[in-house]
Amino acid sequence: MNIRRVPFDHPDAVKLNDEVQAEYHVRYGDGGDATPLDPSHFEPPNGVYLIAYDEYDSPVATGGWRAQDANGEGNRDGDAELKRMFVVAPARGRGLARRILAALEEDARAAGRARMVLETGLKQPEAIALYTSSGYEPCEKFGYYRFHESSRCFAKPLGA
Repeated sequence: MNIRRVPFDHPDAVKLNDEVQAEYHVRYGDGGDATPLDPSHFEPPNGVYLIAYDEYDSPVATGGWRAQDANGEGNRDGDAELKRMFVVAPARGRGLARRILAALEEDARAAGRARMVLETGLKQPEAIALYTSSGYEPCEKFGYYRFHESSRCFAKPLGA
């Protein structure tokens, strides 16, 4: 498995983003995640976007983080917000999400961020299991979906 930094608007990132949005539509019955995102959010040192490629150089997993500081949406100074964690269905169960997550945490830590935060939903039990088994704990709600009943937010201190 080869994990590469790519721009958020890279063609492979766009392809995987379309796939995750389609999955959100199936699970939640709406148009996908409406959180406003811009490619500039994932430019170092204020974020990064990663794609894992398989042995055939096909994109199979993705994830990114973007810097967030205290704002009217519930973030705190020093937050790194996890976005677009996704593994294509045929590649699931091989530890790719955990590897992407660890790489994102390390990158955010190196950038001086204090904690990693994320928002997911009740209809994504696999995501909740990944995050809780990786040391994430429920936290105050933040972000675009903070007022949605099915939204769940988690945080993990990044430490030094």
